[in-house]
Amino acid sequence: MSSYFTHLECSVPCGAPATDPRTVQHLCVCGAPLMARYDLAAARGWSRDSLAGRVASMWRYHEVMPLLDDEAPVTLGEGWTPMVPAPRLGAALGLSRLFIKDESLNPTNSFKARGLSAAVTRAAHLGATVLSIPTAGNAGNALAAYAARAGMDARVFMPRDVKTPFIRECELYGAHVTLVDGLITDAGRVAAETGTPLGWYDVSTLKEPYRIEGKKTMGYEVAEQLGWTLPDWIIYPTGGGTGMVGMWKAFAEMSALGWIDPVKRPKMVTVQASGCAPIIRAFEAGAEKAAPWENAHTVADGLRVPRAIGDFLVLRAVRDSGGAAVAVDDADMVAGMLDIGRLEGVSAAPEGGAALHALRTLIASGRVAPDDSVVLFNTGGALKYLDVLETR
Repeated sequence: MSSYFTHLECSVPCGAPATDPRTVQHLCVCGAPLMARYDLAAARGWSRDSLAGRVASMWRYHEVMPLLDDEAPVTLGEGWTPMVPAPRLGAALGLSRLFIKDESLNPTNSFKARGLSAAVTRAAHLGATVLSIPTAGNAGNALAAYAARAGMDARVFMPRDVKTPFIRECELYGAHVTLVDGLITDAGRVAAETGTPLGWYDVSTLKEPYRIEGKKTMGYEVAEQLGWTLPDWIIYPTGGGTGMVGMWKAFAEMSALGWIDPVKRPKMVTVQASGCAPIIRAFEAGAEKAAPWENAHTVADGLRVPRAIGDFLVLRAVRDSGGAAVAVDDADMVAGMLDIGRLEGVSAAPEGGAALHALRTLIASGRVAPDDSVVLFNTGGALKYLDVLETR
């Protein structure tokens, strides 16, 4: 596969010079995330029409993926998930153009497959042998699967109270699991303390440049599946924020390629749990970064992220798009899961249920109009979360 991938640069930017993707890179020297960049001027000769007939995975966009010298990706067929029209749910909400982007149909049952496919691909070509990740669940499952696919060793660090299915799935793929007292931030600290002296390759969210490249393909797919016309709204559950940042990056790239309207962008809505909403609080306060959230708690493990290193990038996307930030109670998430399942037959995790309730909130406030086009992201399936339905 060929690519226009050229270099990495700081996301701030801080003035540091571009870095070489042929060597191991994690954060910028200033501590900010690094971003993969492409020669988009040269790529303008690449027509979106060339996508017809390509493989039905995220690697159909290999020209703007982090590949060098015709490298092959580490893949399990991730991406190209369904854009499901939701007429019954839309009718219940008073919307005529509602879609569910169903990420539960990725390998390992969540959107995390995209980011970890890209990250493991780059790590493998850089010569890494042991990969390490702190996770609340789904990212650990994805790393374990892709590491197994690549013949690499996976070390997964999880909060001790993580749901059992997440632990067992990591073990299924041969990963070594360490349970840590506390939250994902504590798991990240222990992972770094353990792995850094041993030279393990860290694939923590936005602490390496490539997970975002896998996640950005959600933006490319939204555009392609909707006939290259972007929706008015994207409703997205946000923990570490890589998906939100990645899609915003994708829209900028597609605009530079001449594939989409150079001005129109969806209003981006970041959705968090009421029990862990650092980005919502920062958005409402007009802050550029989010202070850590104390005593984080929610049934949505993917949203229990008290501090995200890319919080400023999420806030930038929401503000630049004229979007919104909405916090959702756990009970409303679970009700949303049931509504998505009952009305559309889609298996939704609590994060997907949270996105639905956030949409309801925006409709009630008059921000989302009946004829607006809306894409609601279901980032994972319900099967690992069935215990949350038992309390109803």
